[in-house]
Amino acid sequence: MGDSSAAYRAAFERWMDDLRQVHAVLLDGERLEPIKRIALLRRESHSKERYEQERARLLGLPADDTPDPFAGSGSSGS
Repeated sequence: MGDSSAAYRAAFERWMDDLRQVHAVLLDGERLEPIKRIALLRRESHSKERYEQERARLLGLPADDTPDPFAGSGSSGS
């Protein structure tokens, strides 16, 4: 259980750090260039996903196989 608890703690701490930065920008009015704001929101989203995966693994829950609605979106011409 040591490896999974260490991975969980690391994922949680990373997400909390990213979330604090998001709160500083959105709630406390810290200035950030638009492109950096987008990168920050994306990083927080990804760290939350990693945290949720590690949490599920620690609790013995099945992996979430829900397809990512944003995967493959972007500059496709369809």
